[in-house]
Amino acid sequence: MSSYQLSHLKQLEAEAIYILRETAAQFENPALLFSGGKDSIVMAHLAYKAFHPARLPFPLVHVDTGHNFNETMEFRDYYVDKIGARLVVGSVQESIDNGDVQEETGLDASRNALQTTTLLSTIEHHGYDACLGGGRRDEEKARAKERFFSHRDDFGQWDPKNQRPELWNLFNGRKNQGETFRVFPLSNWTEMDIWQYIKEEKIELPSLYFAAERECLERNGVILAISEFVTPREGEVVEKKSIRFRTMGDATITGAVESVATDYDAIIDEVAAARQTERGNRTDDKRSETSMEDRKKEGYF
Repeated sequence: MSSYQLSHLKQLEAEAIYILRETAAQFENPALLFSGGKDSIVMAHLAYKAFHPARLPFPLVHVDTGHNFNETMEFRDYYVDKIGARLVVGSVQESIDNGDVQEETGLDASRNALQTTTLLSTIEHHGYDACLGGGRRDEEKARAKERFFSHRDDFGQWDPKNQRPELWNLFNGRKNQGETFRVFPLSNWTEMDIWQYIKEEKIELPSLYFAAERECLERNGVILAISEFVTPREGEVVEKKSIRFRTMGDATITGAVESVATDYDAIIDEVAAARQTERGNRTDDKRSETSMEDRKKEGYF
């Protein structure tokens, strides 16, 4: 008699697909938050598998800060077209132009915090009652507090002390008028799981995840790639290094790591040896010890 055993990746896949289908079943107008980073790409891949051959029952929503890497934007458009999804874009620049937010000024100004207002406006405008996010509990301590179904009040705010219990595989998506949910199908995944799954499923990714010679500089202990948004200041030296990115965000805040890993196997070996989380080179997370939790309480995904 043959035994029926699933690998840990297949178990994680089955769990994520169950949550994706549960989200589509429980909510009237869900959406999938798609940044063009590896986690949201894996989530979109899982959603495609969950509902194929039907079309995805929800759109992909991208909050465009205007400071994205060009490679990320090109891949976003390519991937959305590849899986035949609908794309909805919320623009931070429009939020600035409309006077909804005020852009930061100064040397280390960032648009990252402004995403929250644009995201909440996009959710309200389209009437989304649940947004699927690619957050994982191993990423950051605030993420570790999350449930699969994360309740948000009618202002989009997160209260970590007021969340529903999740027993076995029962998820409570009931809500009052105006309240919403963030749903995290990848909660139990680790960075290693993500990369092993990407390799197993042969998932395409933006080129920034793979090592290449790029012009960069070091600022406050973080390696930043030279771009139209990152230029050298007085005293900073531009060097050409073999670097890659472990996470994908704005060009102004996303730090790179020195690497020679140009394929999945080499990256998996790097991840296994890493002693810093993938968000360790994100300057937005270095502003305070609770920067991520503060943003989430304001409505960030």
